[in-house]
Amino acid sequence: MRNFLLGALLAALLVFGIKYFIDQSHQRKTELQSSDLILDHIQNVGKLVVTEGHFSEVITYKDAKKLYLDMLTARKKAIVVVNADVSVSYDLSKIKHTLDHETKTVTITQIPEAEIKINPDIQYHDLQEDFFNKFSPEDHNLIKKKVSNQLDKKIKKSTLVKNSKNRLISELQKIYILTSSLGWTLKYNNSVIESSNTIETLIQ
Repeated sequence: MRNFLLGALLAALLVFGIKYFIDQSHQRKTELQSSDLILDHIQNVGKLVVTEGHFSEVITYKDAKKLYLDMLTARKKAIVVVNADVSVSYDLSKIKHTLDHETKTVTITQIPEAEIKINPDIQYHDLQEDFFNKFSPEDHNLIKKKVSNQLDKKIKKSTLVKNSKNRLISELQKIYILTSSLGWTLKYNNSVIESSNTIETLIQ
C-alpha cells in the first residue's frame, strides 16, 4: 500500500511537472506571438501619412538700380501669382522603438518630423523692366525663394499641419490599442501612455 501511494505521488508530480513545462511553453509562445503581432502592426503602420492642400499667393516683386552717379534709376517690377500644391507627410517607417519582453513594454523613442513639400506654379503678370535693369535668372531665383518663404509661413499657420498631426496621432493610437489589448505597456520615451488622449498630449 505504501509503495502504491509513493508511486501515485511520483506519478502526480510527474504529471504536474509536465503540465507546468507545457504551460510555461505555451505562455512563452503566446508572449512571442504577441510581440510578433506588435512588431508586424508597427511595420504595417510604418507607412507614409500624407495630407495634401492647395495654396495661392500674390507677391509684388520690385527692384531698382541706380545709374550715372545715382542720377538715374532703372526699375523693374512684376506681380507674381503663385498656385501651389502642398503636402505634409510623416514617414512612419522612421519611428524608432524598443521591445522589452521581460516587462512587456514597447517604448517609442523617436517620432519623425513633418516633411513639407511645396510644388509652386509661378506666373508673372504686369511685368515691367527697364532697358538697363532687365529680369535675370538671379531675379527668378530670388522670387522663388520669396515665394517659398511666404508659403512656408502660411502653411505652418494653416490647418494643414494640424490635420496631418492628427493623422499621425491616430496611427499612434492604433499602436496603443493593440499593445493594451495584448497586456503590454506602451511608452513614449520616459512617459507611460495610459490612454489614447495621453498620446495627443505628448505629441502636441
